[in-house]
Amino acid sequence: MSNFSASSAERCLAILELLVNEPGGLALSIIAQRLSLPVSATHRLLGVLVARRYVRQDPVSEVYEATMTVAALGMRLLAGTNLSEICQPIMDELAAQTGELVRLSVLEDSRLTWVAKAQGARTSIRYDPISGRDVPLHVTAMGKAWLATLPEDEAVRLVLDRGFGGDLIGPRAIRTVEALRDELRLTRDRGFALVVEEAEEGISAISMVVRDASRRDRPVVGALAVAGPTFRLDHDRLVGFAPQLRAAVEEMGRLWPARAYHAQMTGDVA
Repeated sequence: MSNFSASSAERCLAILELLVNEPGGLALSIIAQRLSLPVSATHRLLGVLVARRYVRQDPVSEVYEATMTVAALGMRLLAGTNLSEICQPIMDELAAQTGELVRLSVLEDSRLTWVAKAQGARTSIRYDPISGRDVPLHVTAMGKAWLATLPEDEAVRLVLDRGFGGDLIGPRAIRTVEALRDELRLTRDRGFALVVEEAEEGISAISMVVRDASRRDRPVVGALAVAGPTFRLDHDRLVGFAPQLRAAVEEMGRLWPARAYHAQMTGDVA
């Protein structure tokens, strides 16, 4: 490992980020192609990840897959911040009130990541996607809610840096800077974000940001959303969730685990 450089570390992380979004695994050649890396270097880096048990190679298909070791790291981090203990009951209550899926994302390094959810739907038709991936910013209610808290030019730059495309693009997705600016202004004015078939066909959502109430500047630390099938969630029903959603994000902000985590790490008394 003495020859393992910062560049190698970056490439290993890029491989992991690619594989966690590919539950079926990828062949060596595809990984190298997606990341614009030499096949030989990709093979060597995968060998390191396999040895550390972050990646496994299927003995039959020979594709590489991320292992549960990656998920375990995330779960250990969440446990350390008391995220599930503090936030899950709030999400469960909101899911019961709305009868739809509630999702929480956490903000870190200019990225929102889905980390937890609560299912409130009791019918056979449910929206229940996988958590643990980055939130597309311009086509999700969570993304719009957070972008609307930023200076407008900064929000536009973040979207342009990642492009108007992506894995989750629905038929009504925003595709121009002008439309993005209009949507962010509307979101700021009403205090919540809405999407209707923008990330996925047939899915609508409402979202508000979570702010850490223990900090005087009340920084945004995440976002909470209620989402479900569009045929059940017309505009009036989505907007009708706003009072319950606002109560949930305010309670979550008061109990945000960052406070307990900070106190634990610094020895401060909350």
